[in-house]
Amino acid sequence: MKRPCPYVGAAGALAAIAAAACTTAIAAQARADSGRPAYTAADVRFVAGMIGHHAQAVLMAGWAPSHDASAAVRALCERIVVGQRDEIAVMERWLSERHEAVPPADPHGHVMPGMDHPMLMPGMLTPEQLARLDSARGPEFDRLFLTFMIQHHRGAITMVRQLFDTQGAAQDGLLFQIASDVNADQIAEIDRMTRMLDAPSQTPQRSHQ
Repeated sequence: MKRPCPYVGAAGALAAIAAAACTTAIAAQARADSGRPAYTAADVRFVAGMIGHHAQAVLMAGWAPSHDASAAVRALCERIVVGQRDEIAVMERWLSERHEAVPPADPHGHVMPGMDHPMLMPGMLTPEQLARLDSARGPEFDRLFLTFMIQHHRGAITMVRQLFDTQGAAQDGLLFQIASDVNADQIAEIDRMTRMLDAPSQTPQRSHQ
């Protein structure tokens, strides 16, 4: 009667140990994945609302060339248009990748499900304020634009604070980065616009020939 080869038995034991270790590793990864923070309804509301909020800023800033804004205000407006359009695209992609409804980038507000009219997010201009800005030209446009955009930016900061104050919200890594970037950018631009608003008029003199 032949005895079983000890090497074969050892190899089988090693294979069993390896299989068990692999199973344990897979189970551990599954537990880690299940414990990974998921996005919340508050996250979705924030992103959807901020898309409309940014769209209004783009509309306002886009008026600078046709409303005889000063060179300094035009430069600021160009930065706002480029930056906020890019952020709108990121937020639309965030919603789309999570199979959430992507709202239109409506500068007049965010239309919530079940609502017939857009809802203004914090800091957004009313139709009357928008009309007033649109009718202004030159130095008056500069003054109103800076005043209204400071209001607008403060509203965005309020939205970020409300998100961060919501239990369980902003745990998604990309969403946290989006909100943090919005907060930092708005604070920096408020400081810049406040200094521009407080500075003596820098409107260039027109040359007479």
